[in-house]
Amino acid sequence: MSSNALFYLTSNDMPLVSHADGIYIWDTTGRRYIDGCSGAITCNIGHNHPTVKRAMVAQLDEIAFSYRTQFESQVALDLASSMVELTDGDLQKVFFVGSGSEAVESAIKLAIQYFVAEGQPERSKFVSLRPSYHGSTLGALGLTGYEPLEAPYRSITIGSVKVPSPDLYRYREASVEEHITAVLEQTESAMLAAGPDTIAAIAVEPVGGASTGGRMLTRSYMEGVRALCDRYGCLLIMDEVLCGMGRTGAWFAYQHYGVTPDILALAKGLGSGYYPIAAMMARQELVDSVGRRGGFMHGHTYAGNPLACATGQAVIEVMKSENLVSNAAEQGVYLRQQLEKLASKYPSIGNVRGIGLLQGVELVQDPATQQPFPASFNAFDKLTAVAKARGLLIYPRRCLNGLEGDHVLITPPLTVTASDIDDIVELFDQSLADFEQLVREQAA
Repeated sequence: MSSNALFYLTSNDMPLVSHADGIYIWDTTGRRYIDGCSGAITCNIGHNHPTVKRAMVAQLDEIAFSYRTQFESQVALDLASSMVELTDGDLQKVFFVGSGSEAVESAIKLAIQYFVAEGQPERSKFVSLRPSYHGSTLGALGLTGYEPLEAPYRSITIGSVKVPSPDLYRYREASVEEHITAVLEQTESAMLAAGPDTIAAIAVEPVGGASTGGRMLTRSYMEGVRALCDRYGCLLIMDEVLCGMGRTGAWFAYQHYGVTPDILALAKGLGSGYYPIAAMMARQELVDSVGRRGGFMHGHTYAGNPLACATGQAVIEVMKSENLVSNAAEQGVYLRQQLEKLASKYPSIGNVRGIGLLQGVELVQDPATQQPFPASFNAFDKLTAVAKARGLLIYPRRCLNGLEGDHVLITPPLTVTASDIDDIVELFDQSLADFEQLVREQAA
């Protein structure tokens, strides 16, 4: 156990953080780390940005907190308008909350309340993918398909109808097209078995995050899911808590597919680590229907507080003025090229995937058979540890339902340059060499 009073996931004592700037973090011993994963894929504009700090101080000089049922703040109105504009008007209403889990919970509740308002209270089930990650609160956890997180709480969560996620690395059909067709057929079959008139929404991550290591979907899959929603009268929720806000080289990942959700969940990059803020966005029709019947029966104390909204507005202004969305697209291509070179050098890399500055690297024991490392080897933790020892922070998880299939995410701040990526890749190269030495020692 940790020797201090804090109680988190890890039992290891960690270095004490001192300060940060740009893509770098220092601990109290003076050691510098490259933040190659933006914390928890959160710090999209990097650390210590002066524009955001000024905006936060200016807001603190006025008011930090006001309660949403007592006052509206101009900065909340401005931020909501900015976000609607970023969707090109696809989604017209915004509901602010404090975290990604809260955003997903809000999406669940809006979908339910919409169908109650429309005289279809029987629509109370959700369809989601396995594997997936949608949050740690009970409603969001019910959507999540990640066995280690689900198992302890199964008795107190309402699980969704789980359907297979497309896997463009491990599929067994003759082609990607046949694989997508098969997955959509399984999804429809599951909906029919559950009763299509009982389904409120299908929830998907347009680009996989921690649970799948940057697993991609395809346009044909997204079009197929949208068609299923339209055919059976349910809604489409997209969870962009991790992949939204410019991370993929577009403001929102759904924009790559040309398929618009009915409800969108956002978090991480919106506050970029400076202050907790998240949001649910929705079509006007849904909100109007709920509003006509008494309003949305949901909310959180800190929702839409002025300090949070001032932070989010400043983050968006920085992203626009510094062209960070286009930089994510450009540097993402370069990062992918460099990671692919490492994949040809190290047999433990089975797959590199993702888009923009959301890149995942899956580790395998045998690249020819795609055989994962034994779970007991904890490959994802080992690679993360040797990378940290080299001064590089990366984000580890498992992509096969959380039980095996180790991966790490390389997701630096959107401010990175090609030179920064060279530094990241150099350290990752050295870390992979260290990791493969551990693999050889294990096999000996």
